[in-house]
Amino acid sequence: MQLAYDYPLLGAMWTILWISLWVLWFFLLFRIIGDIFRDDTLSGGMKTVWLLFVILLPFLGVFVYVVARGRGMGKREQKHAEDQKKVLDEYIRSTAGGPSEVEQLAKLSEIRARGDISDAEFNRAKEKILH
Repeated sequence: MQLAYDYPLLGAMWTILWISLWVLWFFLLFRIIGDIFRDDTLSGGMKTVWLLFVILLPFLGVFVYVVARGRGMGKREQKHAEDQKKVLDEYIRSTAGGPSEVEQLAKLSEIRARGDISDAEFNRAKEKILH
């Protein structure tokens, strides 16, 4: 039994290529399904239609979805990541116990009242605190 003779190197390369393509296909398929559920502009009925189209006719459904709605996929993904970052930042701020915005603004106005900073510097610092 010579395994190397029955399964040459080129056959192994083709197998690796096909496995890689299938992994990429499933990655794309699940990314599109996630995008369908994440999109707030689609109604429930349209989400159902797109989902059925992608599941029942996967190759055609994925191709049509990418052509029709692919441009907004990146924007929706970016918005989702920014929303998650805001939620995480707010959670960290609330649990860290640092000074609140009101306390920071009060200290900033005291510094301005003493004359240590100018009005322009005060406005820049206030913008940083509020955003």
